[in-house]
Amino acid sequence: MGQSDGDHVRAELAQRIMAIGLAASRASANDLARDMDALRSLAHRHGFHPAATVAHALETALARGERGPLIQSWLRVLQDAVGCGRSDAHACEAYAAACSVRYQ
Repeated sequence: MGQSDGDHVRAELAQRIMAIGLAASRASANDLARDMDALRSLAHRHGFHPAATVAHALETALARGERGPLIQSWLRVLQDAVGCGRSDAHACEAYAAACSVRYQ
Protein backbone atom coordinates (compact mmCIF):
# COMPACT_ATOMS: atom_id res chain seq x y z
CA MET A 1 0.00 0.00 0.00
CA GLY A 2 1.40 3.43 -0.97
CA GLN A 3 1.65 6.60 1.01
CA SER A 4 -1.35 8.91 1.20
CA ASP A 5 -1.31 12.29 -0.51
CA GLY A 6 -0.80 13.91 2.89
CA ASP A 7 2.28 11.78 3.51
CA HIS A 8 3.69 12.77 0.12
CA VAL A 9 3.10 16.45 0.82
CA ARG A 10 4.56 16.12 4.33
CA ALA A 11 7.68 14.50 2.83
CA GLU A 12 7.92 17.24 0.18
CA LEU A 13 7.61 19.95 2.83
CA ALA A 14 10.26 18.28 5.00
CA GLN A 15 12.60 18.06 2.02
CA ARG A 16 12.07 21.74 1.18
CA ILE A 17 12.68 22.77 4.80
CA MET A 18 15.93 20.82 4.83
CA ALA A 19 17.02 22.40 1.53
CA ILE A 20 16.24 25.89 2.83
CA GLY A 21 18.18 25.17 6.00
CA LEU A 22 21.20 24.00 4.04
CA ALA A 23 21.07 27.03 1.73
CA ALA A 24 20.30 29.60 4.43
CA SER A 25 23.90 30.59 5.09
CA ARG A 26 24.79 31.26 1.46
CA ALA A 27 21.53 32.09 -0.38
CA SER A 28 20.31 35.61 -0.91
CA ALA A 29 17.39 36.86 1.13
CA ASN A 30 15.35 37.02 -2.09
CA ASP A 31 16.07 33.38 -2.92
CA LEU A 32 15.19 32.28 0.62
CA ALA A 33 11.99 34.33 0.55
CA ARG A 34 11.03 32.83 -2.83
CA ASP A 35 11.63 29.30 -1.54
CA MET A 36 9.71 30.03 1.66
CA ASP A 37 6.80 31.48 -0.33
CA ALA A 38 6.63 28.31 -2.44
CA LEU A 39 6.72 26.19 0.70
CA ARG A 40 3.99 28.29 2.33
CA SER A 41 1.82 28.02 -0.76
CA LEU A 42 2.22 24.23 -0.90
CA ALA A 43 1.44 23.90 2.81
CA HIS A 44 -1.65 26.08 2.55
CA ARG A 45 -2.93 24.38 -0.60
CA HIS A 46 -2.77 20.96 1.07
CA GLY A 47 -4.21 21.93 4.45
CA PHE A 48 -0.99 22.15 6.47
CA HIS A 49 -2.19 25.44 7.91
CA PRO A 50 0.09 25.60 10.97
CA ALA A 51 3.08 25.13 8.64
CA ALA A 52 1.74 27.88 6.36
CA THR A 53 1.45 30.14 9.43
CA VAL A 54 5.06 29.51 10.44
CA ALA A 55 6.28 29.89 6.85
CA HIS A 56 4.55 33.27 6.66
CA ALA A 57 6.25 34.37 9.90
CA LEU A 58 9.57 33.17 8.53
CA GLU A 59 9.01 35.11 5.30
CA THR A 60 8.44 38.20 7.43
CA ALA A 61 11.63 37.55 9.39
CA LEU A 62 13.59 37.18 6.16
CA ALA A 63 12.13 40.47 4.91
CA ARG A 64 13.39 42.10 8.12
CA GLY A 65 16.85 40.81 7.31
CA GLU A 66 17.00 37.98 9.83
CA ARG A 67 19.62 35.35 9.09
CA GLY A 68 21.73 32.75 10.83
CA PRO A 69 20.76 30.85 13.97
CA LEU A 70 17.38 32.51 14.30
CA ILE A 71 16.34 31.20 10.88
CA GLN A 72 17.54 27.71 11.77
CA SER A 73 15.49 27.87 14.96
CA TRP A 74 12.38 28.89 13.03
CA LEU A 75 12.95 26.09 10.53
CA ARG A 76 12.79 23.63 13.43
CA VAL A 77 9.44 25.14 14.45
CA LEU A 78 8.32 24.85 10.82
CA GLN A 79 9.32 21.18 10.72
CA ASP A 80 7.34 20.60 13.91
CA ALA A 81 4.32 22.37 12.40
CA VAL A 82 4.48 20.13 9.32
CA GLY A 83 4.33 17.05 11.53
CA CYS A 84 1.79 18.25 14.07
CA GLY A 85 -1.15 16.55 12.37
CA ARG A 86 -3.55 19.40 13.03
CA SER A 87 -4.88 22.15 10.78
CA ASP A 88 -7.34 23.96 13.04
CA ALA A 89 -7.25 27.62 14.04
CA HIS A 90 -6.04 26.83 17.56
CA ALA A 91 -2.98 25.02 16.19
CA CYS A 92 -2.24 27.95 13.87
CA GLU A 93 -2.55 30.37 16.80
CA ALA A 94 -0.21 28.24 18.92
CA TYR A 95 2.43 28.17 16.21
CA ALA A 96 2.02 31.91 15.54
CA ALA A 97 2.59 32.49 19.27
CA ALA A 98 5.69 30.25 19.20
CA CYS A 99 7.05 32.32 16.32
CA SER A 100 6.35 35.52 18.19
CA VAL A 101 8.22 34.24 21.26
CA ARG A 102 11.19 33.13 19.13
CA TYR A 103 11.42 36.57 17.56
CA GLN A 104 11.72 38.35 20.91
